[in-house]
Amino acid sequence: MKKVLFVLTSHDVLGNTGEKTGFWIEEFATPYYVLKDKGVSITLSSPKGGQPPIDPKSMGEDFQTPSTKRFNTDKETQKLLANTVILATVNEADYDAVFYPGGHGPLWDLSEDPTSIMLIESFYNNNKPIAAVCHAPAVLKNTKNTDGTPLVKGKNVTGFSNTEEEAVQLTKVVPFLVQDMLKTNGAIYSKVSDWAPHAVKDGLLITGQNPASSEKVAELLLEALK
Repeated sequence: MKKVLFVLTSHDVLGNTGEKTGFWIEEFATPYYVLKDKGVSITLSSPKGGQPPIDPKSMGEDFQTPSTKRFNTDKETQKLLANTVILATVNEADYDAVFYPGGHGPLWDLSEDPTSIMLIESFYNNNKPIAAVCHAPAVLKNTKNTDGTPLVKGKNVTGFSNTEEEAVQLTKVVPFLVQDMLKTNGAIYSKVSDWAPHAVKDGLLITGQNPASSEKVAELLLEALK
């Protein structure tokens, strides 16, 4: 049985807006069920452990999908989510791959979290896939190759686009724009039209542009685990 580590944000404050943020439930639920239904063992973790914050907006009626509706009645998974393990206690050697759901939260904590950064580098250096969707490619911001160059340099990647951030009117709120950061780090960034599915695999890196890309990212990760 393949084992995948999910890393969720513990950050719940949306900059200086006074609003709450966290992870986007669709970007957790869809990949979770795609993998679980194929027999993959999943461990849920977060920097602080316990219940990671769900972005309240992602629970709105407009953003419900078959996977979020399934989650809403899935007491077993809700219990697992409420008891995520503390990220610092996790060992890369115990897993075959790592997956990061998005939402705005990771921009603040996971992009700068030393444990997460070391973990990603360890997965990469041990030839294990790293997948991230929407805002979660933010976690690659400070990751490096063994020669000190950015991990994403020269790699084909995607992530939440500047135009999508403008559409949700948070360009001035977020600490950085995912698209700009990836390009600054030397990545070959691609996108499709706003809110359309787009996922890219380059070697061990699998990235998705937005919530609609969650399923594609999970499918690419499944292929990489074969």
